[in-house]
Amino acid sequence: MAQVLEFRLPDLGEGLTEAEIVRWLVEVGDVVSVDQPVVEVETAKALVDVPCPYAGVVTARYGEEGTELPVGAPLITVAVGPAATASGGPAEDAVGESAETKGSGNVLVGYGTSEAPARRRRVRPGSAVPAAGGGRSGAASEAADRWSDAPGATANGRAEAATAAVNGRGTVSEAATAPEAFDGPVPVISPLVRRLARQNGIDLREMTGSGPDGLILRADVEYALRAAATQQPAATRQQISAPSTGPALGETRIPLKGVRGAVADKLSRSRSEIPDATCWVDADATELMRARTAMNAAGGPKISLLALLARICTAALARFPEFNSTVDTAAREIVRLDAVHLGFAAQTERGLVVPVVKDAHARGAESLTAEFARLTEAARTGGLTPAELTGGTFTLNNYGVFGVDGSTPIINHPEAAMLGVGRIVPRPWVHEGELAVRQVVQLSLTFDHRVCDGGTAGGFLRYVADCVEQPAVLLRTL
Repeated sequence: MAQVLEFRLPDLGEGLTEAEIVRWLVEVGDVVSVDQPVVEVETAKALVDVPCPYAGVVTARYGEEGTELPVGAPLITVAVGPAATASGGPAEDAVGESAETKGSGNVLVGYGTSEAPARRRRVRPGSAVPAAGGGRSGAASEAADRWSDAPGATANGRAEAATAAVNGRGTVSEAATAPEAFDGPVPVISPLVRRLARQNGIDLREMTGSGPDGLILRADVEYALRAAATQQPAATRQQISAPSTGPALGETRIPLKGVRGAVADKLSRSRSEIPDATCWVDADATELMRARTAMNAAGGPKISLLALLARICTAALARFPEFNSTVDTAAREIVRLDAVHLGFAAQTERGLVVPVVKDAHARGAESLTAEFARLTEAARTGGLTPAELTGGTFTLNNYGVFGVDGSTPIINHPEAAMLGVGRIVPRPWVHEGELAVRQVVQLSLTFDHRVCDGGTAGGFLRYVADCVEQPAVLLRTL
């Protein structure tokens, strides 16, 4: 007898709480194997294929493409066991015998088991269908009703539940037919919205949401908070409705979600929490460019300019560890970090991302060049994993590629500093007492003023500039 199991959107790690369905990889009726990817979702970090921990027949999908789901919301239901296979054929044709009822525990593709996914196949007409028990029951009809009203339920799911009730396939389990209500009848599916309301004493039962079918969105709660702050009439036992979010004449509204939303949240948090300051200096990069040319002329893998700048950064951080740190505001402590995990800003079609080169302090120029190239390509194709986008301790921002000379970067929270590098261009420069045309670059350091004072920041930036002007200075640290 088949058992219907519900697979919910797993915890994708790194503090991610929601994801948007980009593309379904299976349909209702498909046979799936353990760890077979079933849906592609986009988080605030990257595109991720989500594998199913069960083997069996897909009986329902929740959410259309473009729908945003919180972690813990139902994704699909899968019927597992011999009854879930096509009639007239061995069970092995549909699902692996050893994986009929046991999940892999896998969360993301690339972690856990690595067996190749089985070929997709639909259940033939007249085959056995998923059921949790024998005999027709009124629970099946009730389940169909609950399913059709559940937030995020798809047409496939409603049809599956209704057919189960009409044909008397058996009792449909509640776990397979109705997504668990998020804290009662209040139309809220986002745990972030519930937490925001709870922290600010907002009673969600007194609100009417502006989302589909009255769904309460984060904007509704924020509107209620603004109304309370401006001393509007108290909404005691009355509904508070958010204003229309539709575009007015002559304007276009673009939702702040996905990567763009994550960038906005992080930059806002940085500016609100970190008392930053910026200092800058012009440096003669002529000798650094000559050194790179000589390295590449000597044979072997080509060395990138970004790798040489990264090597200078790691040497500077060894001398000034204040900038490879973070501030623990709860404990009122500065936490200095031993390893340098170097982030670098990369502009992609999906927006600005900051891949992280782990243990950059232990890498040479060739290793840094190769890792920068790998991460940059992954960023362009959307293949970066959450682990490759988090954990940075210091960021190198080469905005010179955009053709600009200077900038005041916003620190990548919770780091303590960011080094910005402008374009390297020929300029008049006094060299050895005479006016000459040299390759000049502007360097800027934005730092958390809590971790050090301006003198330390000046020392760090001056050391970086000295290494750019005289690469031989680096030999002292090798």
